[in-house]
Amino acid sequence: MIEDRDIEVVTQRLRAALDALEAAAERQLDADDKTSSLADQIHALSVDRSRLADDLDGAAARSKKLETANREIADRLDIAINSIRSVIAVKEP
Repeated sequence: MIEDRDIEVVTQRLRAALDALEAAAERQLDADDKTSSLADQIHALSVDRSRLADDLDGAAARSKKLETANREIADRLDIAINSIRSVIAVKEP
């Protein structure tokens, strides 16, 4: 027959197993929360990266337009300077 001591030992082992199971479940929940948090952070970083890439593309396009406009202005200034020099050269004796 099962004695009171045997029941006490089995009860203690059952309590220990239940405590271990509860601790494991809590660790799993914590790990799941951390994983979810990391996934959220990765998603936010991905969104930021996409936005920054779009901003960079826009800035590069504006820079290209400014460079083109700068070259056109420099060419027009060269033409104007040469025209002024020609007029000055004609008027000088």
